[in-house]
Amino acid sequence: MRIRILLFLVVIFSSIASVKAQECMGTNMKAGSGFEMATFDGKGKSTGTINYKITKVASEGGMSVISVEMEVFNPKGKSEMKNTYNMKCDGNTLFLDASSLMNQEQMKSFENFQMKYTSTNIEFPNKFTVGQKLKDASLKGEGSSGPMAMTFNMQILNRTVESQEKITIPAGTFDTYKITSDMLMETKMGLGIKMQMNTISWRAPGVLWDLKTESYRKGKLFSRSELTKIY
Repeated sequence: MRIRILLFLVVIFSSIASVKAQECMGTNMKAGSGFEMATFDGKGKSTGTINYKITKVASEGGMSVISVEMEVFNPKGKSEMKNTYNMKCDGNTLFLDASSLMNQEQMKSFENFQMKYTSTNIEFPNKFTVGQKLKDASLKGEGSSGPMAMTFNMQILNRTVESQEKITIPAGTFDTYKITSDMLMETKMGLGIKMQMNTISWRAPGVLWDLKTESYRKGKLFSRSELTKIY
């Protein structure tokens, strides 16, 4: 009888641990679920969609580790690229792999260089307050294609919760927090290319991804995205 009770308790505790490992800040995460973003250029013309699908949820060192497959589609619905990255969650903070912020053009240009990356994760707390300063993040990459070497350096700085706003997008209406940041990127392949952008993202409690984003270069909008569906 004692052995049966012990086995029963082990099963119960294992089930509880499994459930907790699949939750992040009150949101249940499971393989097969995901979300989709529609992307546009600065003039509002569609540049396609990006589908983010959760492929695996596991527990590691007291954290939930969420593996995400990102697939980019052109405006005609043709798949152009796939990439994978991880999110981690300790219940109070979401840690996002900085490589998830790379846009389609960057990923395409790096395809042949077998890039290896190191990063400082982008952190999102469970609760936001207006005026809050968030931690900086970074992504560095090195690779080569034959004799040609490439390095990539991206820094995300001055992350600030600017305000609270209600927004309506294809996925619905949300009470959000508007977060601004500066992004500095430098690519070296022989000659160096530097670029500076200002980005805005809108996030809501209980939603683990951006609802809407806008990117500006020299004060001019050049790309944006909107959440179209959660599944």
